[in-house]
Amino acid sequence: MAAYRSCWMNDDLDALRELARAFFEKEVAPNVDKYIAQHHVDRDLWHKAGELGLLCLSIPEEYGGGGGTFAHEAVLIEEQARVVDTAWGQSLHNGIVAHYLLAYGTEEQKQRWLPKMASGEVVGAIAMTEPGTGSDLQSVKTKAVRDGDEFVVNGSKTFITNGAQADLIIVVVKTDTTQGAAGISLVLVEADRPGFRRGRVLDKIGQKGQDTSELFFEDVRIPVANLLGTQEGQGFVQLMQQLPQERLIIAVGSVAGMETALDHTLRYVKDREAFGRPVFGFQNTKFKLAEVATEAKIARVFTDDCIAKHIEGELDIPTVAMAKWWTTERAMSVASECLQLHGGYGYMTEYPISRMWVDNRVQMIYAGTNEIMKEIIARSL
Repeated sequence: MAAYRSCWMNDDLDALRELARAFFEKEVAPNVDKYIAQHHVDRDLWHKAGELGLLCLSIPEEYGGGGGTFAHEAVLIEEQARVVDTAWGQSLHNGIVAHYLLAYGTEEQKQRWLPKMASGEVVGAIAMTEPGTGSDLQSVKTKAVRDGDEFVVNGSKTFITNGAQADLIIVVVKTDTTQGAAGISLVLVEADRPGFRRGRVLDKIGQKGQDTSELFFEDVRIPVANLLGTQEGQGFVQLMQQLPQERLIIAVGSVAGMETALDHTLRYVKDREAFGRPVFGFQNTKFKLAEVATEAKIARVFTDDCIAKHIEGELDIPTVAMAKWWTTERAMSVASECLQLHGGYGYMTEYPISRMWVDNRVQMIYAGTNEIMKEIIARSL
């Protein structure tokens, strides 16, 4: 089969891929089991990535970033997926939190936080989900009440990626409890503020090396200057504008995961023998892998088209919703088929396919469930 090259790749991105691959193979792959055991990556990983220029790749150089595009983020996401690691929340830090600051932050906020995020000195998180509120962001209960030149923040959040290590959290709050979407704002909460408390690192069925945490805000006082945006009540619109990139990030990781699962399974079935011949020699194995290879190629071409459109500012919300739901569904199906072809060994945690199977499952849930994605698509029909 002829080698496939993504339409958005270029020589600069080839060099980045080599750097990223070497970084993940040296710094991440040997430590995955340790991250899983301790439920978080080492804090020093952020500093090492910052020193190599692997953080905030798509943030302008004037704010300490790499001055690249979403394509640079996509390369990093793909190389992380290929070491079968979902522990490190760099894609949220780089592609989501930093871009909220870039898009809506004041010049002071951008100058204060983005260079530190690019160096790894500051880890970012965004706190949307609450114990009683998931995809329905209009119903958040966390409040930020104005008191003179300060907001007083009260509430709790859960399932927060990077929550245990974050130094800066973008918090979705209600600044007007009489309104629905129009009452939502985004505020910046520093982790050293009195009244801010981290809960436990949550014990998940997959992505066990990721520090997904509960966060609590008890009379946390922040200056009004920590509001993200020019006025209160803009939060829901800001979320809707930024969520498409988050969903594309998930699609990119899902496609790379499909390709990685296929690579691992091909190696296994060609080495493993049953009834006197390689497992790959059986027609069922060939047919299943032919299906997997086809689905991975379709997902790759579709997602590459989305990336190219996004770089040009032409990716629409229904199309990225299609990419998010379809690639995450297919990634889960591919992981299941590939695990089956490993036989009993596929159920053993020492085999990468077992981690891929459980790690993939959440991608159908976060950044808006796949049911929400179908609702978005249906509205455009």
